[in-house]
Amino acid sequence: MLDSLPAVPLWVVADKGYASDAFRERIWDMGARPAIPAKRRDAPVACPKWAYRCRHLVENLWARLKEWRAVATRYEKTAASFLAVIHIAAAADWIKC
Repeated sequence: MLDSLPAVPLWVVADKGYASDAFRERIWDMGARPAIPAKRRDAPVACPKWAYRCRHLVENLWARLKEWRAVATRYEKTAASFLAVIHIAAAADWIKC
């Protein structure tokens, strides 16, 4: 997914599931900064709390989008039609808020 981004982001925010030195190094190599906290068993790494705290906004959006059955189960066969369903669900969510 990192290779398909249109531009290099300033920060890449991820959950502890992506906490590996190789993934962090890949993010640094592309010119971005990782905001990924370390797992309990690993040594602590620099992870700005303000950047990591904002990730809940994205997680909450995906939780609301998955309330749509077509998004949660991915009924659509092609990537283009699935993206269209996500756009419709996101627009409906934006109107509802």
